[in-house]
Amino acid sequence: MGFYGTLKLIFHKMKRKLDHGPDGRPFSSGKKHCKGRAHLSPSSLAQATPTTFGDLRLANGLSAQRRRVVSGPPPSGLQDWLHMFQAWSGPERLLALDQLIDSCESGQVKHVMQVIEPQFQRDFISLLPKELALYVLTFLAPGDLLQAAQTCRYWRILAEDNLLWREKCREDGISDWASSRHRKCVRPGVAVSPWKSAYIRQRRIEDNWRKGDTQEAKVLKGHDDHVITCLQVSGDLVVSGSDDNTLNVWSAITGKCLRTLTGHTGGVWCSQMAAATVISGSTDRTLRVWDAESGECVHTLHGHTSTVRCMHLHGNRVVSGSRDTTLRLWDVTTGRCERVLAGHAAAVRCVRYDGRRVVSGGYDCMVKVWDADTEACLHTLRGHTNRVYSLQFDGVFVVSGSLDTSIRVWDADTGRRVHKLTGHQSLTSGMELRDNVLVSGNADSTVRVWDVRTGQCLHTLQGGVVWRIRASDTRLVCAAGSRNGTEETKLLVLDFDLDDRKKETD
Repeated sequence: MGFYGTLKLIFHKMKRKLDHGPDGRPFSSGKKHCKGRAHLSPSSLAQATPTTFGDLRLANGLSAQRRRVVSGPPPSGLQDWLHMFQAWSGPERLLALDQLIDSCESGQVKHVMQVIEPQFQRDFISLLPKELALYVLTFLAPGDLLQAAQTCRYWRILAEDNLLWREKCREDGISDWASSRHRKCVRPGVAVSPWKSAYIRQRRIEDNWRKGDTQEAKVLKGHDDHVITCLQVSGDLVVSGSDDNTLNVWSAITGKCLRTLTGHTGGVWCSQMAAATVISGSTDRTLRVWDAESGECVHTLHGHTSTVRCMHLHGNRVVSGSRDTTLRLWDVTTGRCERVLAGHAAAVRCVRYDGRRVVSGGYDCMVKVWDADTEACLHTLRGHTNRVYSLQFDGVFVVSGSLDTSIRVWDADTGRRVHKLTGHQSLTSGMELRDNVLVSGNADSTVRVWDVRTGQCLHTLQGGVVWRIRASDTRLVCAAGSRNGTEETKLLVLDFDLDDRKKETD
């Protein structure tokens, strides 16, 4: 056995003695911390393999003379003992050292450990060219990178590399806007990667969503005592529609109503929003396209023969569902109807569209999956025992909420039911699904947060009767109130980006 093998066996023998009591059982607590770090220089790598511990210290650029323990004159016979030890074979030395360690007290073993342990610590990252070191770090998970940054100053510099964190963000689907927004918060003179800041911010927001961590809700009041029938969130704008025939545009930051959109001759029952473009559907059987900044009505879309109850926007195309049992696919830019989907036996109450497939739920208790281009019905999802009022669709899961109080999770490709979520006591009128986290608003005065992969309810929020619910990456907006006037109509805005709001306040 070579020198390194012998040294390693001694090291592990002593470490076990320190980590265990006299009876061999491990101590209940007490972690050992590294006392130092040895660096191999390039020249040392070219030298011959050390044969003794003294040779090893010289190879590492350290003095062969180490600090001696001051305990009086050396014991008699020490030199004879050392000469005898050197005359033994490798296995005989190991046997002698093994018994010697067992005879030592903990303080004596600790002293030897302090001498030997640094020789096993190799900062290989610092020896590599920067490009190669960064390549090695690309194999680390983001959480491991954050820990690596705490190792030493040079590792921190490497772990702050902006291109490295850009790739980690892209792997996790964090887009450029998240990074650019946080770049403004980086203080001058502080070498912090903007992409790293964006990653940490995104993980913090997701954690706040799961734990329900948020400050007190901002309350927006409007539409008098009328019911808020639809709700949209885009950036810092919130748009609410009501059975008073109007839509209000709000600032999510100040809570003020910026303008009111008027033109419908019947109650507004559904809406969609992208940037400053708002689309609304009404009991007057029309859809209207609005500019939220100017309040101008850009298009009025005619075609449905009864109330427009639901819609969903993707790109410049919107799918609308009506009490006339059909769905229509429109081009928002031109106002032209491109497709008509027929198959429900009763009013279509909710719809989702991802640019390729349409998912609809109706008063016939059915959920249907359609091919938007061919108008073919791909799946009919059966299971609900009452009207389907709300839907979510992320390309993988279809989630449906019903008057039967249950929420069902379906596989979008096969049509198979994955979970049946129970806990609500009434109608689930609104849901939001993001990153496998489902938020459901119910007429039982609760909002529940679920993990759709496991079917587990993560937490329950108590409040008033929630009629509509919408979410952005950082905000949750709920429309609350009652149809009989016992509770005032209001919007509740919850912000989960706690640090950003605190910085804005400071």
